[in-house]
Formats: sequence, structure tokens, C-alpha cells
Amino acid sequence: MPSLNRIVMQQVSRQWLRDLDPARLHAAEISGNWGERLGFRSHQAFHFPDFDPCNGPFRNADGKVMKFDIILANQVWEHIERPYAALRSVWKMLRPGGYFWLAVPFFVPYHAVPVDCSRWSARGLRNLLIEGGFDEDSIMAAQWGNRAAALRNLEPAWPPEAGETDDLTNDPNFPLVS
Repeated sequence: MPSLNRIVMQQVSRQWLRDLDPARLHAAEISGNWGERLGFRSHQAFHFPDFDPCNGPFRNADGKVMKFDIILANQVWEHIERPYAALRSVWKMLRPGGYFWLAVPFFVPYHAVPVDCSRWSARGLRNLLIEGGFDEDSIMAAQWGNRAAALRNLEPAWPPEAGETDDLTNDPNFPLVS
């Protein structure tokens, strides 16, 4: 069973990404392989923390900055020590008109693998992206959660696996993911 915290986030995100026509996009993923099955023209996986965007943009063997149409960061930005520096690196790696897709937890237990640094609401992510140089009018931000799911996050076994009776309606006052 998938994590309750990610069901709606993944459904919405997959639709947003499909709407971009992934077959035409060269993708890089800082978080591993989540986006690999979305049918990008190409997909390169960079596993954080081995590849840390805080250290600058990723470079090829010739030392040139690697360029992509889209960069994905799934459930990794909360572990980034210097998120503004990392955003500047992402900005440098995007081709003109490129996209940056970012998903983060908001209300989840502390998980220090390798470190746990930040939490953002959808509004906080908008502000972070604007400060990082992204066009305010181009940013799509959303969050999902509800009281019942928030309570499930307090169970000893984490993350909670979704069950057939879990309520997936959204309550803006109880975001779990952004």
C-alpha cells in the first residue's frame, strides 16, 4: 500500500506533469527515480545526498553545466541544508522555459536521513521559488491534508499506509504535503 501522505500529491503531480507533454522533455531528478515512469524523452537520476544542488549545478565530464527541460525533486527539499543556494543551482540547470517540480512533506515526523531541515506550506514554497528567481505568475503550488490523515501521522508505524477507509478530502487547515 502507498503512503497515505503521498496518494493525493502523486495523483495531482502526475497530472500536472502529463499536461507538460513529458515525451518532449529532458528530465533530471534530484530525488532518484520517481519520475522515470512518466515517459520523459530522457530521464537522468541524481540521488541526493550524493548529488547535492547546494554545491552548485551538476556538470558533465567536460565541466559544463548540465541543462534540462525539467528538474524533479520529490521529497528531498526538506533535507537540503541551503535551499536558496540549491534553487540557484536548479535555475542554472534549466533551459529557457524549463520547469521545476518540487514536492515536500509539511506535517510528518522528523526524519533525519541524512538531515531534516525545513518544512513549507504551499504559500511558503511559492515564496521560496519567487526568491529563487522563478516567475511568480508561472508557479503552481498546492497542498493536501486533513485532520484524520494528520492523526494517522502520529501512529507509531510511519509513514501510514493508506487504507480503503481513509478520508482523502482536502482540508486547507491541515496540510500534510505541498
